[in-house]
Amino acid sequence: MTRLVRYLPVLDWGRSYTGAQMSSDLIAALVVTIMLIPQSLAYALLAGLPPEAGIYASVAPILLYAVFGTSRVLAVGPVAVVSLMTAVAVGQVAEQGTMGYALAALSLAMLSGALLVAMGLLKLGFLANFLSHPVIAGFITASGVLIAASQLKHILGVPAQGHTLLEIAASLAGLIPDTNLLALVIGGGATAFLFWVRRGLKPLLRRIGLPAALSDVAVKAGPVAAVVATTWLVQAYELNARGVAIVGEIPQSLPPLTLPSFSPELLQALFVPALLISVIGFVESISVAQTLAARKRQRIDPDQELIGLGAANLGAAFSGGFPVTGGFARSVVNYDAGAETPAAGAFTAIGLGAAALYLTPLVHFLPKATLAATIITAVLSLVDFSILKRTWVYSKADFTAVAVTIAMTLALGVEAGVSAGVLMSLLLHLYKTSRPHVAEVGRVPGTEHFRNINRHKVETSPGLLSLRIDESLYFVNARFLETLVLDRLARDKDLRNVVLMCSAVNEIDYSALENLEAINLRLKEQGIGLHLSEVKGPVMDRLQKTHFLDDLNGRVYLSQFQAWKDLAAAG
Repeated sequence: MTRLVRYLPVLDWGRSYTGAQMSSDLIAALVVTIMLIPQSLAYALLAGLPPEAGIYASVAPILLYAVFGTSRVLAVGPVAVVSLMTAVAVGQVAEQGTMGYALAALSLAMLSGALLVAMGLLKLGFLANFLSHPVIAGFITASGVLIAASQLKHILGVPAQGHTLLEIAASLAGLIPDTNLLALVIGGGATAFLFWVRRGLKPLLRRIGLPAALSDVAVKAGPVAAVVATTWLVQAYELNARGVAIVGEIPQSLPPLTLPSFSPELLQALFVPALLISVIGFVESISVAQTLAARKRQRIDPDQELIGLGAANLGAAFSGGFPVTGGFARSVVNYDAGAETPAAGAFTAIGLGAAALYLTPLVHFLPKATLAATIITAVLSLVDFSILKRTWVYSKADFTAVAVTIAMTLALGVEAGVSAGVLMSLLLHLYKTSRPHVAEVGRVPGTEHFRNINRHKVETSPGLLSLRIDESLYFVNARFLETLVLDRLARDKDLRNVVLMCSAVNEIDYSALENLEAINLRLKEQGIGLHLSEVKGPVMDRLQKTHFLDDLNGRVYLSQFQAWKDLAAAG
């Protein structure tokens, strides 16, 4: 049973589900559903798919995540960045608006889901750690700019194209004379209204005495108000006949049962984009889930989250959707609205299913400019160029990674940007660990503590060199340590003993072991003792399986202070 609960978390929280929790979940589901209806339509537009695909991608995935996911409040569905990546990936293999395009989107969701489930079963959740937070922040910032720029064509009412900032800007510049003024007024007005709703509506409602809870609901319903007002405007004045692009007819039905393409050629073409979408989606989702879970002292299982998100994407693939993940904004709304369990997501799915059945005729005249305004206001809140300033002040290496990621994403597109980000993260990790911090330490007078001689007033012994290694030793940095020790010996002919303080060394791989053997041999030839101190148990266990300790030209000390007492006097 324990193993079953591990893979089906619904059996854990479902057994103790109460009426009070249901009441809280229903209220949260109502708020999130109101928010998701226009948002789902908008993200389908961003992905280059029919509007109903956004609703379809928000029903089955939410239900499946409620069964397999471990977060109590994560809201799964279409998100801006993944929708943009979907448009880019699918646009490379099919023409937008064709059956092949929709079929490729289903296959992309299937591939992403299969990859996520496989990673979860193989417990590969740790791989997401190789994508550093600064790189993710830079990628999301650049993606936000790209997404906002890509939606300007709907605001202006022109058929602009392009997947990079330069392509989009050039296309828009050439089409400015063809701007549809009515679309511009509707889109511009909706954008201004939505920005005001985000920043000015709640303070206004609070000033006139409306309770905080109702004020929050009114703010979340802002996009719905924009949809209702602009839809009525277009229908009442027949603005669609004057060039204002509208959503048009949306099927009045529940998500259909669909079958992705299993064409080897298509799956091969979509494999890398699916992998990138899976990694980005998982990193974004797990960050939100862990942040919200920490507030309630709940636990998130990263490997099971992979399975939950994988199941959600497989659900999208077989129900007319496209790739999905956990969304930051809607998850925060779900949390703030009082969601207690994943059942809130299931109730949200029911609400969206009802909307698909009964409300879709009402959005026939919904202008695409309004959906574009919804996307722009949502993604610009993700744009944070201050990450450049913060990383510049703190770490030039992290600044370089962020700057490269932003530049590559804007100049070459999202796939190149995230690929560059992953590569930069790995290269920076290798660079940093290839040059570990090694400090020469001395004894703090009157204590048993040892500190860096360049930072503290410490005691040293003329014939003793104590080096504290602040990094695990492996093939990348092993030769660096050997070179450092031998260079230091060349500068000081009076040294008689060298102590490597290993308190921060968690691992010594075989390459590093060979370098330690080489250091030991060189020092032995010169009549200099090589000693180790404060070696951790797991590291010592591995060293004891080799002949290194037998050949060691010195001793292994339990503490650096013991080494100091023995060797300082001898030196």
